[in-house]
Amino acid sequence: MEIERKFLAGRLPDDLMSYPSRTIEQGYLSTDPVIRIRKDNDKYELTYKSKGFMTRQEYNLPLTEEAYRHLLPKIDGRLIQKTRYMVPLGQGLTAEVDIFRGGLEPLILVEVEFRDEPSAKKFLPPPWFGEDVTFSERYHNSALSKI
Repeated sequence: MEIERKFLAGRLPDDLMSYPSRTIEQGYLSTDPVIRIRKDNDKYELTYKSKGFMTRQEYNLPLTEEAYRHLLPKIDGRLIQKTRYMVPLGQGLTAEVDIFRGGLEPLILVEVEFRDEPSAKKFLPPPWFGEDVTFSERYHNSALSKI
């Protein structure tokens, strides 16, 4: 189960580049249902996500680099490329700041994952977060792969 809220970035922390980061590329074999392949640094996986917004079922299966490369030409839409910075927020929470590259520049999204729905609902974002887009399908990566 994935429970997360998503925000447009407002004013980013001045020291963003000092936080750990990962290079991610992902493509969608299907957007209904959502079936994604992802390269996250040197880790490869296939993911199924159910419909939904704040709470969704998510299943991840490991892929080899060879399998990922085999599936890559089969994606529908654009390959999403982004750098993800992991910014600690305290209380065990982390802001995942995604800075998109390529055709999705200058989009920057911030996601926070939670252990349960009550925690997600009562979360008060820090001042540097922008608009809450959790319930906007437009900002699902699967939707972004189509524009």
